[in-house]
Amino acid sequence: MSVPALEERVITLEVGMDELRQLVTELARSQMRTEEELRLLSQEMREFKEEMREFKEEMRAYQARAERERREMNRRWGELANKMGTLAEDMVAPNIVKVLRDLAGCSEEEVDFFAVRVRKRDARNPHRVHEFDVVAACGDYVLINETKSTLRAEDVDRFVEVLEEIRAFFPEYQGRKFVGVIATLYMRPEVARYAERRGLIAMGFGEETFQVLNSPGFRPRTF
Repeated sequence: MSVPALEERVITLEVGMDELRQLVTELARSQMRTEEELRLLSQEMREFKEEMREFKEEMRAYQARAERERREMNRRWGELANKMGTLAEDMVAPNIVKVLRDLAGCSEEEVDFFAVRVRKRDARNPHRVHEFDVVAACGDYVLINETKSTLRAEDVDRFVEVLEEIRAFFPEYQGRKFVGVIATLYMRPEVARYAERRGLIAMGFGEETFQVLNSPGFRPRTF
C-alpha cells in the first residue's frame, strides 16, 4: 500500500474514532439525563405516596371523630328521651319495624298495624286495662314492646306474665304469634341474658341506636 493511501486510511479511522467518541459521549449524557429524570420521578412518587398516606390518616381521623360525635349525639338524645318519658316513641319504636322485618320477613310497607302507647281492655274483664308501649303486626307475628327507663329481672318476669295473657287484650289477632320485646336505654348484660332465657327479644342502646342484644341464632318464644 502506498504512503498516500495509508495516510488517507489513517485519517478515515481517526474521523471514525472521533464520531464514535461523540456518540459514546452523547449516549452517556443521555443516560445521565434519563437517570436524573428517573430519580426525580422516583422522588415525586415518594412525595405523592407520603401525601396520600397523610391524607388517608386525616380522613380516618375525621371519620372516627364524626363517628364518635354521632354516637355521643345519639346517646344524649337517648338520655333526654329517657328523662322525658318518651324513650319508647323516640328511640325504640323506630327500630321495632327492623325487628319485625328480621323475624317475619316483612317490609315496612307490609306492616298492617303499628302504634305506640296502645291502651287495650281485657276482653274477659272490662275493668282491666293495660297500656302497651309499642305494638306492631305483620304476617303471622305481633310484636309487643315494653320499654323501661331502668330494667330489672322482676320487670322481665312481670312482662312475661302479661304476655301469657296477651290474647285476652288482642282478640282480633287470634291465630297469630305474639312475641315480646323488652327494651331499656342501658341493658345490663345479665338482664339481657335473663330476658333471653325467658324467651324475650332484648333491646338496648348500641353504638348508634337501639339494637337487639340477643345471642346469634336466638329464636324468641311465641305466646
